[in-house]
Amino acid sequence: MDGISNPQAWAPPHHPSPPHPPLSPAGGEDKGEGARPWHRVWPSHLSTSLAYPEVPAWWILERSVQRFPHRLALRTLDHETGAELGALTYEALWGSVQSVAAGFQRLGVGRGERVALCLWNGPELVISFYATWLCGATVVPINPALTERELAVQAADAAVRLLVAGAPGVPVAGAVAARLGIPLVVAGGSQNAAPHGSLQFDELVRADEGGVSPSVVDPAEDVAVLLYTGGTTGAPKGAMLTHRNIVANTIQFTEWYAFEPGAETCLGALPMFHSGGMSGVMNVPLYAGATILVFRRFNPVTVARAVERFRATRLFGVPTMFIALLNHEESRRADYSSLRACRTNAAPLPASVKAAFDELVGREVLIEGYGLTETSPLTHANPLDRAKPGSIGIPLPDTDAKVVDLETGADLRAGEAGELVIRGPQVMKGYWNRPGETAQAMAGGWLHTGDVARIDDEGYFIIVDRTKDQINTAGFKVWPREVEEVLYSHPAVRLVAVVGEPDAYLRDEANQG
Repeated sequence: MDGISNPQAWAPPHHPSPPHPPLSPAGGEDKGEGARPWHRVWPSHLSTSLAYPEVPAWWILERSVQRFPHRLALRTLDHETGAELGALTYEALWGSVQSVAAGFQRLGVGRGERVALCLWNGPELVISFYATWLCGATVVPINPALTERELAVQAADAAVRLLVAGAPGVPVAGAVAARLGIPLVVAGGSQNAAPHGSLQFDELVRADEGGVSPSVVDPAEDVAVLLYTGGTTGAPKGAMLTHRNIVANTIQFTEWYAFEPGAETCLGALPMFHSGGMSGVMNVPLYAGATILVFRRFNPVTVARAVERFRATRLFGVPTMFIALLNHEESRRADYSSLRACRTNAAPLPASVKAAFDELVGREVLIEGYGLTETSPLTHANPLDRAKPGSIGIPLPDTDAKVVDLETGADLRAGEAGELVIRGPQVMKGYWNRPGETAQAMAGGWLHTGDVARIDDEGYFIIVDRTKDQINTAGFKVWPREVEEVLYSHPAVRLVAVVGEPDAYLRDEANQG
């Protein structure tokens, strides 16, 4: 099998692992009184501390290529009909990654450059992620639903070297690429809409893969992903996630949920341009040697049918998705008995939804977790065998968290509500070109989440409020100020205010008044 030599063989620049507080007097294994309170409910299959190799993010995939070359890595399904659109083994996927990486390098992409990926779920997005990492460059995932103005703002702020886009966003992406003077690669059968001078993704895939020259990166310092998120002012800023961050969180996630190597089938309907999809739908399954059932978008009926047809073992999403599966008559009739675990975060999971979905499956499988764009993203999860409804669970291995007073920053006791702060190997390097905001967010060596939480007497964390003004709709963040600015651009609008309103399906809803 052609491929790149084991990345463990090369020696990246050495950096000691960032300091983490000892999670117990015994160095991480003690689950008694001296440990963190959540160690008393710690999963029996898992150590409180794990090993994280100093490797580039593309090692996540290359590792499974060596172990499971002939296993299906991606099975792409039509989100409306469920028809199979294509499949790639790990060996074939890796070959495509190498070919596209060589093409990116010919376009000037190398270490320290940034590549914007404006794509819906599909093999092109997965290939582009890993090809960019193989070049030593940084992935800038962008929501394909953004307007031309929004896309231009993010692409310009990131100073991207290359833009990859697919239907139906090619005209918008083409306009932005022309404005910024950068190459455009068109993916996903969008040739008819391709602007003059753009390149075809399929041509890069068909090119000779022998020309790729993997770049050596510094895993502790080099940024693997620049993922944009909003701030309290609503202005988007890029969270810098290093190769170490991505690899560490992938390992934490995989070990927590006890993936069986080479034996899982994961259903991926959560968008991979979102932090949760990038991790839970793409990186974690690939690290585990799983087969990913890839959907461009979520459709409750086709997802339910796919779980039954392919005997899916993992289904990760947001509460909205599980509500939709429960609300649709046909999706309720599907056989979900193959599911081993279902994870949800990005919005609170109502206890009634958890109970109803667990009943539909026939046992407890749906558990809630917590994460942020700034943390790669997962920091907390409920133990598989000891989930507590209404809780985000407990911190992952090597992750510490506490609740502090909103005014003084003093540590609070169990039961008292304050700001949730976190530290661990998955926490970002900082915000791109925002040293002031980085210093504020990382004050005292802890990431200040802006979320209000409390800890119960067993060490479970409960989110009780948000300090930010953001509106959370179906797991995505809507910023009142941005909506207000758009509304104000209409000549008939004189005064506007945007607020969130609880919604049983979307969780929040933006309204103007």
